[in-house]
Amino acid sequence: MKKIFFFIITFSVALSASSQKRRNVDNLPTFDDPKIHYGFYLGINQNDFKVNYRPSNFPSTIVEIKPTLGFNVGLIADFRVHKNVNLRFEPGLISNSKTIYFNNSPTLNTERDSIREIGSTYLHLPLVLKLSSDRWNNVRPYVLAGISYDHNFSSNQENSDDNFSGEFRMKTSNFMYELGVGVDIYLSFFKFSPSIRGVFAMNRELIDDNNSNSPWTSPINIFSTRGVFLNFSFE
Repeated sequence: MKKIFFFIITFSVALSASSQKRRNVDNLPTFDDPKIHYGFYLGINQNDFKVNYRPSNFPSTIVEIKPTLGFNVGLIADFRVHKNVNLRFEPGLISNSKTIYFNNSPTLNTERDSIREIGSTYLHLPLVLKLSSDRWNNVRPYVLAGISYDHNFSSNQENSDDNFSGEFRMKTSNFMYELGVGVDIYLSFFKFSPSIRGVFAMNRELIDDNNSNSPWTSPINIFSTRGVFLNFSFE
């Protein structure tokens, strides 16, 4: 992920420098004047879970998360509050998968018991405050912060089966906060904006098993998403 981010930033700076070298005037000089404008974004993500434990009958439990790269896609509605402040609504879809390993020997000593494959698709509804510097030629760095509601379509929350039947359950509705940095690059016909964001759940996402003495869920206190998003916006 760090190598990908380094490549994107290097590419973005080179693209901007090339654009400015070809032209001595600012691209899209009135782009930021309208109160409202729209766009879309594409991106990749890597989400895992923050896990900590509580007293239980399984004190040796260790939960390991192995995430894979997922993708993001969505729309942008941008409202200019001030020349350096924008309020953005960025609804989108997020897809990713994780493998969860429950190291709880000898209680969970088979692959069927100790491994859970979690594939998730979320409706991601963030409201983001974007704070930008003044524009420097065709480049404008920014920071952002926001909150979001995530609807997990793959949560299994209403499933009566639990881990004793091989079903790992999570909450359908979750709330997140996110922080990030990025840069606006004004090209000849559109604005390109790569950004990197950290996304963190504010609630416990795990649904406890029906048996309160479950070796899967009874040792777990906090089980909450934490992830990194690389978004590429086109406006």
